[in-house]
Amino acid sequence: MSSPAPRTNPSGTGRTEPATASLRAAAAPLAAVDEVPWHEFKDSTGSAEGIPLLLHIIARGDEDRARQALGELRTRICQYGFVVEQATAVTVPFLWELARQPRIACRAQIIELLGSIVAARQWEETAAVYPKLLNRRENHVVWERNAREAVRSGRALIRHLPPGDGPEVDRAARELARALGE
Repeated sequence: MSSPAPRTNPSGTGRTEPATASLRAAAAPLAAVDEVPWHEFKDSTGSAEGIPLLLHIIARGDEDRARQALGELRTRICQYGFVVEQATAVTVPFLWELARQPRIACRAQIIELLGSIVAARQWEETAAVYPKLLNRRENHVVWERNAREAVRSGRALIRHLPPGDGPEVDRAARELARALGE
């Protein structure tokens, strides 16, 4: 058996790493979350070190706690529904993983968050008017592109999402598929 193809590291450094996270995801939900060097990434609050806890609460929390954690996660990685951060791209595979779990209380909102991320163009639009933004050490445009690509890389999963408990999940999945051109 050959090894999985390498994938680009979403940090924007251009390094590659084995695409084994998806293989581990099938074994245990969020098994690979602790392998991410979260302290090296930034979210809207600063360090992204709090993201794994939020993902675990979403995965294992009751409906109220899961929705609250997802709301905080959204603020950290896709603030206002259109401003992504450096940690967004590295968080997306875990959002796809959660969206595939039928027992997750807020699956529709997770799928909607993926849609918000793929539609985000805040930094690109700002850089078009203020090109000096591209010269900053922290390149927000690259973060935005990496986040969109991370969502796109999971687009085949849309067809494999378990049916929703109601029309909310199905509607969110259709809208995400449309946003991805599926």
